[in-house]
Amino acid sequence: MTEDRLGDGIIDSIAKLEAVTGRTPPAIHLKVIDHLDEGALRWLAQSPLAFVCLGSGLDTAKASVIATICGGVPGFAWGDTRRLRIPLASLDNAEPLAVRASFGSLFLIPGIREALRINGRLEAMDAEHLHVVVEECYGHCAKAIIRSDLWAAQPCDAPADLASFVTASRFLALATVGAGGQADLSPKGDPAGCMAMLDGDRIWFADRPGNRRVDSFRNIVEQSQTGIVLLVPGATHMLTARGSARLATDLAIRDRFATQGKTPLLAIELSVETMALHASRALERASPWPVRQTSDIDPTKLFMGHIKLNKGGGVGAMLARASLSVPGMTGLLKRGLEKDYKDNLY
Repeated sequence: MTEDRLGDGIIDSIAKLEAVTGRTPPAIHLKVIDHLDEGALRWLAQSPLAFVCLGSGLDTAKASVIATICGGVPGFAWGDTRRLRIPLASLDNAEPLAVRASFGSLFLIPGIREALRINGRLEAMDAEHLHVVVEECYGHCAKAIIRSDLWAAQPCDAPADLASFVTASRFLALATVGAGGQADLSPKGDPAGCMAMLDGDRIWFADRPGNRRVDSFRNIVEQSQTGIVLLVPGATHMLTARGSARLATDLAIRDRFATQGKTPLLAIELSVETMALHASRALERASPWPVRQTSDIDPTKLFMGHIKLNKGGGVGAMLARASLSVPGMTGLLKRGLEKDYKDNLY
């Protein structure tokens, strides 16, 4: 990728985005299913912590998007094949809430580097629960958690002021909703000092190699209202911010985030409208640090199970599903993932 192709401007169209990131490989979509399978339900039963995106008012002038945390004992959220249920009391922030609101989530299990993403729509609310219709379910790669060193953290106190907290942060959850109402909750991770940078009323952070779906960036191009949560792993405070985001290719900005000799292709600017630093009761309830025990969940088997259940047609999809029955394929996929995590972390 040359600097001429990257340019120094703002990405304001899908065509410009794909000129930088490339098109999402069709094979990436093979791991996506439209329901909660047995593997996803087992994941929920062991997860004490999730990041959530809630969006309403898809008209650009009225759009509202927030990122928040929910948590409790493992299994605090549960579901059946088509629906996910989340206790209202588990959420740090439950606004905006409206029937048919967009919903995105990222469920974590302490000690497991991969994550489970569940997206859909808010179907109903009662006095105690959110009821979400599931539209997408898939496993997310481990790179953000590896870069943030999330599960190696020990309990610690949070920096007391906004600027210090941003500098010390190592994990970010990015909440976006596209013009069509598709929500996305995307994880970002980097070492302290390189995760996010506060510049007046703007917060900057970088894109890094991930699952290559770039859903959050497509959403930002379509509808700029965005929410983020920043964490200092080990602390039970969080920084939340909302505002208008845009994607920048300016080399001087991207160079600020160069790590291990590699400069990111994109930087994201959030023009902050609201920002707050406060204790997270969800993190306190989930108590993810230190990691106390290792889960028996095998993310590779989850990925393979989803590919088998994927309803995508075409010869490529058929061959991918057939290949999973080859003896030793689980081990081969694990080795391939580990190599990717090692070679393409930045």
